[in-house]
Amino acid sequence: MSKKEPIKVGVAGAGFIGPAHIEALRRINIPVVGLVTGSREETQQKVAALGIPKGYDSFEDMIADPEITAVHLATPNYLHYPQAKAALLAGKHVICDKPLAMNSRESAELVQLAREKGLVNAICFNLRFYPLMHHARSLIQQGALGDLFILQGSYLQDWLLYPTDWNWRLEPELGGTLRAVADIGSHWLDLMTFLTGLKVKAVMADFKTFIPVRKKPSKPVETYTGKLLTPEDYIDQPIYTEDYASILLHYENDVRGVVTVAQVCAGRKNRLYFEIDGSKAAMAFDSERPNELWLGYRDKPNELLLKDPSLLSPEARAITSYPGGHNEGFPDIFKQLFKKIYAYIERGDYTAPTDFPTFLDGHHEMLIAEAIERSAKEGQWVEVQYDL
Repeated sequence: MSKKEPIKVGVAGAGFIGPAHIEALRRINIPVVGLVTGSREETQQKVAALGIPKGYDSFEDMIADPEITAVHLATPNYLHYPQAKAALLAGKHVICDKPLAMNSRESAELVQLAREKGLVNAICFNLRFYPLMHHARSLIQQGALGDLFILQGSYLQDWLLYPTDWNWRLEPELGGTLRAVADIGSHWLDLMTFLTGLKVKAVMADFKTFIPVRKKPSKPVETYTGKLLTPEDYIDQPIYTEDYASILLHYENDVRGVVTVAQVCAGRKNRLYFEIDGSKAAMAFDSERPNELWLGYRDKPNELLLKDPSLLSPEARAITSYPGGHNEGFPDIFKQLFKKIYAYIERGDYTAPTDFPTFLDGHHEMLIAEAIERSAKEGQWVEVQYDL
Protein backbone atom coordinates (compact mmCIF):
# COMPACT_ATOMS: atom_id res chain seq x y z
CA MET A 1 0.00 0.00 0.00
CA SER A 2 1.40 3.40 -0.90
CA LYS A 3 1.53 6.22 1.58
CA LYS A 4 -1.06 8.15 -0.40
CA GLU A 5 -3.75 5.52 -0.05
CA PRO A 6 -6.20 6.48 2.71
CA ILE A 7 -6.25 4.16 5.70
CA LYS A 8 -9.73 3.01 6.60
CA VAL A 9 -10.51 0.36 9.17
CA GLY A 10 -13.07 -2.39 9.54
CA VAL A 11 -13.64 -3.92 12.97
CA ALA A 12 -14.91 -7.44 13.68
CA GLY A 13 -16.50 -7.82 17.10
CA ALA A 14 -18.27 -5.33 19.35
CA GLY A 15 -18.38 -6.93 22.78
CA PHE A 16 -15.99 -5.57 25.42
CA ILE A 17 -12.80 -5.00 23.43
CA GLY A 18 -14.17 -3.97 20.02
CA PRO A 19 -15.47 -0.59 21.22
CA ALA A 20 -12.12 -0.04 22.99
CA HIS A 21 -10.42 -0.42 19.61
CA ILE A 22 -12.89 1.91 17.94
CA GLU A 23 -12.50 4.63 20.58
CA ALA A 24 -8.70 4.45 20.42
CA LEU A 25 -8.66 4.63 16.62
CA ARG A 26 -10.88 7.69 16.66
CA ARG A 27 -8.54 9.38 19.12
CA ILE A 28 -5.69 9.14 16.59
CA ASN A 29 -7.88 10.15 13.62
CA ILE A 30 -7.96 6.73 11.96
CA PRO A 31 -11.43 6.38 10.41
CA VAL A 32 -13.46 3.29 11.34
CA VAL A 33 -15.81 2.87 8.40
CA GLY A 34 -17.24 -0.60 8.99
CA LEU A 35 -18.26 -3.13 11.62
CA VAL A 36 -19.43 -6.73 11.70
CA THR A 37 -20.53 -8.78 14.72
CA GLY A 38 -22.19 -12.13 15.29
CA SER A 39 -25.51 -11.43 13.59
CA ARG A 40 -27.09 -8.93 11.21
CA GLU A 41 -29.39 -7.64 13.96
CA GLU A 42 -26.58 -7.16 16.47
CA THR A 43 -24.40 -5.50 13.84
CA GLN A 44 -27.07 -2.95 13.04
CA GLN A 45 -27.61 -2.21 16.74
CA LYS A 46 -23.89 -1.71 17.35
CA VAL A 47 -23.42 0.38 14.19
CA ALA A 48 -26.15 2.74 15.36
CA ALA A 49 -24.85 2.85 18.94
CA LEU A 50 -21.22 3.45 17.92
CA GLY A 51 -21.87 5.79 15.00
CA ILE A 52 -20.14 3.68 12.34
CA PRO A 53 -21.05 4.27 8.67
CA LYS A 54 -21.30 0.65 7.49
CA GLY A 55 -22.56 -2.58 8.97
CA TYR A 56 -21.78 -5.79 7.08
CA ASP A 57 -23.82 -8.97 6.92
CA SER A 58 -20.69 -11.10 7.21
CA PHE A 59 -16.96 -10.93 7.80
CA GLU A 60 -16.48 -11.97 4.18
CA ASP A 61 -18.47 -8.93 3.04
CA MET A 62 -16.26 -6.64 5.12
CA ILE A 63 -12.94 -7.90 3.80
CA ALA A 64 -14.31 -7.80 0.25
CA ASP A 65 -14.94 -4.06 0.61
CA PRO A 66 -12.14 -2.24 -1.29
CA GLU A 67 -12.55 0.77 1.02
CA ILE A 68 -11.21 -1.27 3.96
CA THR A 69 -7.40 -1.29 4.18
CA ALA A 70 -6.93 -2.68 7.71
CA VAL A 71 -8.96 -5.07 9.83
CA HIS A 72 -9.14 -5.26 13.63
CA LEU A 73 -10.16 -8.61 15.10
CA ALA A 74 -11.94 -8.29 18.46
CA THR A 75 -13.77 -11.59 18.15
CA PRO A 76 -13.75 -14.81 20.23
CA ASN A 77 -10.50 -16.76 20.10
CA TYR A 78 -11.66 -19.52 17.76
CA LEU A 79 -12.30 -16.96 15.02
CA HIS A 80 -8.86 -15.31 15.10
CA TYR A 81 -7.09 -17.77 12.82
CA PRO A 82 -9.72 -18.09 10.06
CA GLN A 83 -10.49 -14.38 10.08
CA ALA A 84 -6.85 -13.28 10.12
CA LYS A 85 -6.05 -15.70 7.30
CA ALA A 86 -8.99 -14.54 5.20
CA ALA A 87 -8.13 -10.87 5.78
CA LEU A 88 -4.49 -11.38 4.79
CA LEU A 89 -5.52 -13.26 1.65
CA ALA A 90 -7.80 -10.32 0.85
CA GLY A 91 -4.81 -7.98 1.08
CA LYS A 92 -5.72 -6.29 4.39
CA HIS A 93 -3.39 -5.36 7.22
CA VAL A 94 -4.48 -7.23 10.37
CA ILE A 95 -4.49 -6.16 14.01
CA CYS A 96 -5.60 -9.11 16.16
CA ASP A 97 -6.51 -9.45 19.81
CA LYS A 98 -4.68 -12.20 21.66
CA PRO A 99 -4.30 -15.13 21.50
CA LEU A 100 -3.37 -15.13 17.83
CA ALA A 101 -4.85 -18.59 17.21
CA MET A 102 -6.04 -21.76 18.93
CA ASN A 103 -2.69 -23.56 18.50
CA SER A 104 0.87 -22.97 17.32
CA ARG A 105 0.30 -24.67 13.97
CA GLU A 106 -2.28 -22.03 13.12
CA SER A 107 -0.21 -19.15 14.50
CA ALA A 108 2.87 -20.27 12.56
CA GLU A 109 0.82 -20.30 9.36
CA LEU A 110 -0.37 -16.75 10.00
CA VAL A 111 3.19 -15.50 10.59
CA GLN A 112 4.32 -17.04 7.31
CA LEU A 113 1.29 -15.82 5.34
CA ALA A 114 1.73 -12.24 6.56
CA ARG A 115 5.38 -12.37 5.49
CA GLU A 116 4.50 -13.73 2.06
CA LYS A 117 1.83 -11.09 1.52
CA GLY A 118 4.05 -8.26 2.77
CA LEU A 119 1.28 -6.97 5.01
CA VAL A 120 1.44 -5.28 8.41
CA ASN A 121 0.40 -7.58 11.24
CA ALA A 122 0.06 -6.83 14.94
CA ILE A 123 -1.07 -8.59 18.11
CA CYS A 124 -2.66 -6.60 20.92
CA PHE A 125 -0.18 -6.98 23.75
CA ASN A 126 -1.23 -3.49 24.68
CA LEU A 127 0.13 -3.57 28.25
CA ARG A 128 3.57 -2.79 26.84
CA PHE A 129 2.28 0.70 26.12
CA TYR A 130 1.89 2.10 29.58
CA PRO A 131 4.55 4.84 29.49
CA LEU A 132 6.23 3.46 32.58
CA MET A 133 6.71 0.09 30.85
CA HIS A 134 8.80 1.70 28.13
CA HIS A 135 10.71 3.58 30.84
CA ALA A 136 11.27 0.36 32.80
CA ARG A 137 12.61 -1.29 29.66
CA SER A 138 15.02 1.60 29.15
CA LEU A 139 16.28 1.28 32.73
CA ILE A 140 16.91 -2.44 32.31
CA GLN A 141 18.69 -1.90 28.99
CA GLN A 142 20.90 0.74 30.63
CA GLY A 143 21.90 -1.71 33.35
CA ALA A 144 20.19 0.16 36.19
CA LEU A 145 19.10 -3.14 37.78
CA GLY A 146 22.43 -4.88 37.14
CA ASP A 147 22.40 -8.57 36.29
CA LEU A 148 18.84 -9.87 36.42
CA PHE A 149 18.06 -12.57 38.98
CA ILE A 150 14.30 -13.06 39.30
CA LEU A 151 11.15 -12.13 37.33
CA GLN A 152 8.18 -12.68 39.62
CA GLY A 153 4.56 -11.63 39.80
CA SER A 154 0.94 -12.38 39.06
CA TYR A 155 -2.09 -11.46 37.00
CA LEU A 156 -5.23 -11.71 39.12
CA GLN A 157 -8.91 -11.00 38.44
CA ASP A 158 -12.19 -11.70 40.27
CA TRP A 159 -14.72 -11.61 37.43
CA LEU A 160 -15.13 -15.42 37.43
CA LEU A 161 -15.24 -15.83 41.22
CA TYR A 162 -18.84 -17.04 41.52
CA PRO A 163 -20.36 -20.20 40.00
CA THR A 164 -22.91 -17.98 38.24
CA ASP A 165 -20.19 -15.95 36.47
CA TRP A 166 -20.13 -16.90 32.81
CA ASN A 167 -18.32 -15.94 29.62
CA TRP A 168 -17.59 -17.62 26.28
CA ARG A 169 -13.94 -17.98 27.39
CA LEU A 170 -15.09 -20.80 29.68
CA GLU A 171 -15.98 -22.95 26.66
CA PRO A 172 -12.91 -24.65 25.12
CA GLU A 173 -14.42 -24.78 21.64
CA LEU A 174 -14.69 -20.97 21.69
CA GLY A 175 -11.74 -19.90 23.85
CA GLY A 176 -9.31 -22.81 23.61
CA THR A 177 -8.11 -25.45 26.06
CA LEU A 178 -6.30 -22.83 28.15
CA ARG A 179 -8.17 -19.97 29.79
CA ALA A 180 -6.39 -17.95 32.50
CA VAL A 181 -2.98 -18.68 30.97
CA ALA A 182 -4.05 -17.71 27.44
CA ASP A 183 -6.23 -14.77 28.41
CA ILE A 184 -4.14 -12.94 31.01
CA GLY A 185 -1.01 -15.02 31.52
CA SER A 186 0.03 -14.30 27.94
CA HIS A 187 0.08 -10.57 28.74
CA TRP A 188 2.39 -11.09 31.74
CA LEU A 189 4.73 -13.38 29.84
CA ASP A 190 4.91 -11.07 26.83
CA LEU A 191 5.57 -8.07 29.07
CA MET A 192 8.48 -9.78 30.82
CA THR A 193 10.14 -10.61 27.50
CA PHE A 194 9.50 -7.07 26.23
CA LEU A 195 11.05 -5.51 29.34
CA THR A 196 14.07 -7.79 29.65
CA GLY A 197 14.67 -9.08 26.13
CA LEU A 198 14.80 -12.61 27.58
CA LYS A 199 12.90 -15.59 26.17
CA VAL A 200 11.37 -18.35 28.27
CA LYS A 201 13.42 -21.55 27.90
CA ALA A 202 11.47 -24.01 30.07
CA VAL A 203 8.34 -24.13 32.24
CA MET A 204 6.89 -26.09 35.15
CA ALA A 205 3.15 -25.50 35.70
CA ASP A 206 0.43 -26.35 38.20
CA PHE A 207 -3.26 -25.83 37.32
CA LYS A 208 -6.44 -25.90 39.36
CA THR A 209 -10.12 -25.53 38.49
CA PHE A 210 -11.77 -24.48 41.74
CA ILE A 211 -15.28 -24.31 40.29
CA PRO A 212 -15.68 -27.57 38.33
CA VAL A 213 -19.34 -26.93 37.52
CA ARG A 214 -20.73 -23.50 36.71
CA LYS A 215 -24.17 -22.10 36.10
CA LYS A 216 -24.34 -21.20 32.42
CA PRO A 217 -26.93 -18.57 31.51
CA SER A 218 -29.48 -19.68 28.95
CA LYS A 219 -29.32 -16.17 27.45
CA PRO A 220 -26.26 -14.19 26.24
CA VAL A 221 -24.14 -12.30 28.80
CA GLU A 222 -21.43 -9.86 27.69
CA THR A 223 -17.98 -9.75 29.28
CA TYR A 224 -17.76 -7.83 32.59
CA THR A 225 -21.50 -7.05 32.60
CA GLY A 226 -23.57 -7.36 35.76
CA LYS A 227 -25.80 -10.39 36.23
CA LEU A 228 -29.54 -9.76 36.33
CA LEU A 229 -30.67 -13.36 35.86
CA THR A 230 -32.91 -15.57 38.01
CA PRO A 231 -32.08 -19.18 39.07
CA GLU A 232 -34.22 -20.70 36.33
CA ASP A 233 -32.13 -18.86 33.73
CA TYR A 234 -29.10 -21.13 34.37
CA ILE A 235 -28.00 -24.62 33.35
CA ASP A 236 -25.20 -26.68 34.91
CA GLN A 237 -22.04 -26.72 32.80
CA PRO A 238 -18.85 -28.71 33.62
CA ILE A 239 -15.66 -26.64 33.35
CA TYR A 240 -12.49 -28.05 31.79
CA THR A 241 -10.22 -24.97 31.78
CA GLU A 242 -8.06 -23.61 34.60
CA ASP A 243 -9.23 -21.01 37.13
CA TYR A 244 -5.64 -20.81 38.41
CA ALA A 245 -2.09 -21.51 37.26
CA SER A 246 1.28 -21.09 38.93
CA ILE A 247 4.27 -21.40 36.62
CA LEU A 248 7.98 -21.70 37.34
CA LEU A 249 10.02 -20.21 34.50
CA HIS A 250 13.58 -20.64 33.31
CA TYR A 251 14.67 -17.70 31.16
CA GLU A 252 17.77 -17.11 29.08
CA ASN A 253 20.96 -16.05 30.94
CA ASP A 254 20.00 -18.38 33.80
CA VAL A 255 17.35 -15.92 35.03
CA ARG A 256 14.53 -17.46 37.08
CA GLY A 257 10.85 -16.56 37.10
CA VAL A 258 7.54 -17.40 38.72
CA VAL A 259 4.02 -16.18 37.99
CA THR A 260 0.52 -16.91 39.27
CA VAL A 261 -2.51 -16.19 37.10
CA ALA A 262 -6.07 -16.60 38.33
CA GLN A 263 -9.57 -15.29 37.68
CA VAL A 264 -11.14 -16.12 41.05
CA CYS A 265 -9.34 -13.63 43.35
CA ALA A 266 -11.82 -11.42 45.20
CA GLY A 267 -11.12 -7.71 44.94
CA ARG A 268 -8.54 -8.02 42.17
CA LYS A 269 -10.38 -6.44 39.26
CA ASN A 270 -7.61 -6.58 36.68
CA ARG A 271 -4.24 -6.61 38.43
CA LEU A 272 -1.03 -7.42 36.61
CA TYR A 273 1.84 -7.22 39.07
CA PHE A 274 5.53 -7.87 38.58
CA GLU A 275 8.78 -7.42 40.45
CA ILE A 276 12.13 -7.71 38.68
CA ASP A 277 15.09 -8.29 40.99
CA GLY A 278 18.66 -7.61 39.88
CA SER A 279 22.15 -7.40 41.36
CA LYS A 280 21.97 -3.60 41.76
CA ALA A 281 18.28 -2.77 42.22
CA ALA A 282 14.71 -3.97 41.79
CA MET A 283 11.54 -2.60 40.22
CA ALA A 284 7.86 -3.34 40.69
CA PHE A 285 4.63 -2.38 38.93
CA ASP A 286 0.90 -2.81 39.59
CA SER A 287 -1.39 -2.28 36.58
CA GLU A 288 -4.19 -1.05 38.85
CA ARG A 289 -1.83 1.84 39.68
CA PRO A 290 -0.32 2.24 36.22
CA ASN A 291 1.21 5.67 36.77
CA GLU A 292 3.59 4.42 39.49
CA LEU A 293 6.85 2.48 39.21
CA TRP A 294 8.56 1.29 42.41
CA LEU A 295 12.36 1.18 42.45
CA GLY A 296 14.04 -0.71 45.28
CA TYR A 297 17.59 -0.40 46.61
CA ARG A 298 19.76 -2.03 49.26
CA ASP A 299 21.83 0.97 50.38
CA LYS A 300 19.60 3.99 49.87
CA PRO A 301 15.90 4.87 50.19
CA ASN A 302 13.51 3.26 47.75
CA GLU A 303 11.83 5.43 45.13
CA LEU A 304 8.33 5.74 43.71
CA LEU A 305 8.44 7.23 40.22
CA LEU A 306 5.20 8.91 39.15
CA LYS A 307 4.56 9.10 35.44
CA ASP A 308 5.83 12.48 34.24
CA PRO A 309 7.18 12.86 30.70
CA SER A 310 9.88 15.24 31.92
CA LEU A 311 11.29 12.39 34.05
CA LEU A 312 11.00 9.55 31.55
CA SER A 313 13.26 8.08 28.90
CA PRO A 314 12.80 9.30 25.31
CA GLU A 315 11.11 5.99 24.40
CA ALA A 316 8.59 6.40 27.21
CA ARG A 317 8.08 10.09 26.54
CA ALA A 318 7.10 9.23 22.96
CA ILE A 319 4.03 7.31 24.20
CA THR A 320 3.02 9.82 26.89
CA SER A 321 0.28 12.29 25.99
CA TYR A 322 -0.28 14.20 29.23
CA PRO A 323 1.93 16.00 31.76
CA GLY A 324 2.82 14.77 35.22
CA GLY A 325 -0.12 14.45 37.59
CA HIS A 326 -2.50 13.67 34.73
CA ASN A 327 -3.03 9.91 34.80
CA GLU A 328 -3.04 7.71 31.72
CA GLY A 329 -4.69 4.32 31.82
CA PHE A 330 -6.21 1.39 29.95
CA PRO A 331 -7.82 3.29 27.03
CA ASP A 332 -4.56 5.17 26.46
CA ILE A 333 -2.45 2.08 25.91
CA PHE A 334 -4.62 1.06 22.96
CA LYS A 335 -4.21 4.55 21.56
CA GLN A 336 -0.42 4.41 21.90
CA LEU A 337 -0.21 0.92 20.39
CA PHE A 338 -2.35 1.92 17.40
CA LYS A 339 -0.33 5.12 16.91
CA LYS A 340 2.76 2.96 16.44
CA ILE A 341 1.02 0.55 14.07
CA TYR A 342 -0.55 3.18 11.82
CA ALA A 343 2.56 5.35 11.73
CA TYR A 344 4.38 2.26 10.47
CA ILE A 345 1.70 1.63 7.83
CA GLU A 346 1.82 5.24 6.70
CA ARG A 347 5.62 5.15 6.31
CA GLY A 348 5.12 2.38 3.79
CA ASP A 349 8.33 0.37 4.33
CA TYR A 350 7.13 -2.96 5.66
CA THR A 351 10.64 -4.43 5.69
CA ALA A 352 11.68 -2.00 8.44
CA PRO A 353 11.85 -3.21 12.07
CA THR A 354 8.58 -2.79 13.97
CA ASP A 355 8.16 -1.00 17.30
CA PHE A 356 4.99 -2.89 18.22
CA PRO A 357 4.15 -6.57 18.87
CA THR A 358 3.59 -8.62 15.71
CA PHE A 359 2.16 -12.02 14.81
CA LEU A 360 5.59 -13.48 15.61
CA ASP A 361 5.20 -12.34 19.22
CA GLY A 362 1.75 -13.90 19.26
CA HIS A 363 3.17 -17.15 17.86
CA HIS A 364 5.89 -17.25 20.51
CA GLU A 365 3.23 -16.90 23.21
CA MET A 366 1.33 -19.82 21.66
CA LEU A 367 4.49 -21.96 21.88
CA ILE A 368 4.98 -21.00 25.54
CA ALA A 369 1.31 -21.65 26.32
CA GLU A 370 1.45 -25.12 24.78
CA ALA A 371 4.55 -25.95 26.82
CA ILE A 372 2.77 -24.72 29.97
CA GLU A 373 -0.29 -26.86 29.22
CA ARG A 374 1.84 -29.92 28.58
CA SER A 375 3.77 -29.32 31.81
CA ALA A 376 0.58 -29.09 33.85
CA LYS A 377 -0.67 -32.37 32.37
CA GLU A 378 2.61 -34.26 32.73
CA GLY A 379 3.81 -32.76 36.01
CA GLN A 380 7.32 -32.07 34.75
CA TRP A 381 9.55 -29.40 33.24
CA VAL A 382 8.94 -28.78 29.53
CA GLU A 383 11.29 -26.90 27.23
CA VAL A 384 9.88 -24.25 24.90
CA GLN A 385 10.80 -25.03 21.29
CA TYR A 386 10.89 -21.88 19.18
CA ASP A 387 10.64 -22.20 15.42
CA LEU A 388 10.44 -19.78 12.46
